[in-house]
This record gives sequence, structure tokens and C-alpha cells, in this order.
Amino acid sequence: MGNNINFEEAWIRKLVAALDEVAGEQVCQEVTRGSEGLSSDSEREDVIRWIRRAMGRLTGLVEEEQARDVMTRCACEYPVADLRDVRSAYEETGDVDVALAILQEKFETFLRETLRLPDGMVEEIVSKGWGLAGVRDGDTILATKIPKSGYLVQYMNEPDPDKRRALYCHCPLVRDVLRTPGTIPSIYCYCGAGFYKGMWEEILQEPVEVKLLESVLNGGEACKVAIHLRPGSSGKD
Repeated sequence: MGNNINFEEAWIRKLVAALDEVAGEQVCQEVTRGSEGLSSDSEREDVIRWIRRAMGRLTGLVEEEQARDVMTRCACEYPVADLRDVRSAYEETGDVDVALAILQEKFETFLRETLRLPDGMVEEIVSKGWGLAGVRDGDTILATKIPKSGYLVQYMNEPDPDKRRALYCHCPLVRDVLRTPGTIPSIYCYCGAGFYKGMWEEILQEPVEVKLLESVLNGGEACKVAIHLRPGSSGKD
């Protein structure tokens, strides 16, 4: 439990910074009210209850676009150092497909060499379109998250769809929520969408917009995100 709470404490610090910048101090104080009571002794149900209420206050106090902006700023970040070759390739070619190919190669190397998955499982994962790169459709990239790597093999072998969803998410809070009868507002999942926003803004060195298309929190089989690039920035007609 302690590791999850530590994750939440770090995440709440990100939320405070994002709220201050996007919505101001007053909204920040209102949304985060009650978070100071969370500690390593808090029950997971208490953490979930607080997140549920905080997300409700967020969507009630700001416009949807602002709420999405806040949540994308709370995301975990792909290491910038590991994107240098991708960014350089894009700067040299102006071609997003070149960047996508490098990201896909990194992803498949991770599956084979780090996770040491058998070839058949790697092929199945790739065929589903899961992973870091995503698929380009004009000036939009459609990305589907891979199930959390620590549970990936268990996920692939689990026949029950509800149990698969509970194994899928990278966020420990969402995994806990999916094991309980309740839920939390879906705006929370823009935190996960922010992972792709941050990655592509680093590669392209310009803003991109993201839209959550599907999430396991809302009963989906996977978490899918559309990354909308500036028209023409893909380098393709």
C-alpha cells in the first residue's frame, strides 16, 4: 500500500502545480481540499474517494478544455534522453513516419530484450497496434497503450474481460478502482493521454492536442488516444 500512496503523493504535487498554472490558486485550493489528510496509513478506499471528489470539483469549477489541460500536465513522462534520436530524425527529415518507425523499433526491442517475450506474443501485441508509436492517419496519430508490462503476460493469458481490465492500466489508482464497485470521473484518464502529448511535443518541438477515445475505466478493452498534430506537420499530404 505504501508504494501506491507514495505514487499518489507525487501525483498530487503535479496536480497542485498544474492547477496553479492553469486555473489559479483559488481553484487549486478547492480541488485539492482534503489531500493533506492522506498519508502512508490511509486506506486505498479513502484515496479513491478523495480522487473521485477532487475530479468532480475540477470538472465543476473549470471548462472541459481547462480540465483536460490540467490533467495532461499530471502525466508520467517518457525519458527525454530516449527521444533524442527520434527528435533528431524528425528535424532532419520533417517526416513523422520516420519518427514513428524509430519509436516502433524501440517498442519491439523492449518487448523482446527487456521483457523477453516469445516471438508469438510479440507478434500478437504488434498486430493489435499496441505500443509507443501508434498509427498515423493524416495529421492524427492513433495510439493504443500496451497493458502494464509487469502484468502483461498475466493479462494475455487472462480470459475474464473484467480481470483483464484490472490488470491493464499503468496507473495503480485505476487498477484499484477497477477492483471495486465504484468508479471515478473519466477526466482522470487525461493524465494518461498526457504521456503521449508530452512525448510528441518533445519530438516535434511544438504543441499537439490529445483526445481520449477509449479507456478501461469506462469499460473499454484498451486505452486509446488520438494525438492531433498541426496540419502539415506530418510531412505527408
